[in-house]
Amino acid sequence: MVDISEVTASPSPDLLTPDNCAMLFVDHQPQMFFGTGSGDRTAIINSTVGLAKAAKAFDVPVVLSTVAADSFSGPILPQLADVFPEQEIVDRTTMNAWEDVAFVEAVKATGREKLVIAGLWTEVCVVLPALSALAQGYEVYVVADASGGVSPQAHEHAVQRMVRGGAVPVTWVQVLLELQRDWARTDTYEATTGVVKEHGGTYGLGVVYAEAVLGAHAAG
Repeated sequence: MVDISEVTASPSPDLLTPDNCAMLFVDHQPQMFFGTGSGDRTAIINSTVGLAKAAKAFDVPVVLSTVAADSFSGPILPQLADVFPEQEIVDRTTMNAWEDVAFVEAVKATGREKLVIAGLWTEVCVVLPALSALAQGYEVYVVADASGGVSPQAHEHAVQRMVRGGAVPVTWVQVLLELQRDWARTDTYEATTGVVKEHGGTYGLGVVYAEAVLGAHAAG
């Protein structure tokens, strides 16, 4: 039996909140997408942009990074750049973003200890900074559906390696709803349901249906 006197309305320190996390988007670039074979690339793009809009809706600090943008990999995903038009993009030569001073300084500047990371490819440009950040005491959450590897096996093995290192696998919708967590939070309700309707697939259609039939604010 749970002692009701011990139950509080305070969030668990393990939960992601708008005030305790930062989001890192690593190497969502054309050349990297060309080599991605672990899942549907259009779905990965959708998940990436949905995650970015979640960060925007809750004013979560972000770090955008590319690798060899001018010489090999191409510019950052335009839909991602459009969400953060004023955001500086850290371009690197290193495959491990954590070995780039500007990237690490950008992460430190957020002041957050929980890092939500997504990128291409999972087995290189996600796993390397994830393990490096874990080694330096950060908590790492890997957004599996906003990341992709060269094959299903490469993606899955990389996720398993990060989990063994202490990372937590999540999905972009999970992150969005964990940040919202209470439909009574009206200041972010419209933004959250808006992201769901635009990027949440059939879940988003369900929100559209609920609002049409039951009226606004009936979508939780």
